[in-house]
Amino acid sequence: MLGLIIIAYWFTGSRKSRMMVIQAMVAFVIAEMIGKIAGKFHLNYQPFAVLPDVNKLVDHAVDNSFPSDHTILFFSICFSFWLVRKKTGWLWLILAFCVAISRIWVGVHYPFDVVIGALIGCVSALFSYWLVPK
Repeated sequence: MLGLIIIAYWFTGSRKSRMMVIQAMVAFVIAEMIGKIAGKFHLNYQPFAVLPDVNKLVDHAVDNSFPSDHTILFFSICFSFWLVRKKTGWLWLILAFCVAISRIWVGVHYPFDVVIGALIGCVSALFSYWLVPK
C-alpha cells in the first residue's frame, strides 16, 4: 500500500511531491544501512522465540529482531513526508506508529527494537531532508 501511494505521489504530484519521494527514498536507504549495521552489533531473538507466553499472531522464522526493519521503513518514509507536508504529515506519523505497535503486538519485536527503528528512521529522514535539494 505504501508503495502505491509513493508511486501516486511521483506521477500525480508536483515537483515538490517528487522531491519528497526522492527524499524519502534516500532516507530509507540510509536508515536501512544503519539498521543492518546496528543488527550486526546487537543480536536479539524475537519475543516469540524466547518468551513462552508471547501472543504469536503471524508465522515468522526466528531471526534477529533488532532493529525493526518495518519500523525503519515506515518512520524513514512517513517522517520524510511529515517534514515536507506538515499539514497532512501527521497522518503519516500515525501510520508509522501503528506499524511500530503492530510489530510488538504480533510478537516479533520488543519495544526497544521498534523505538530504535523509529529513531533510525527519523534521524535518517532529517539527514535526507538536509541533503536532498528542495
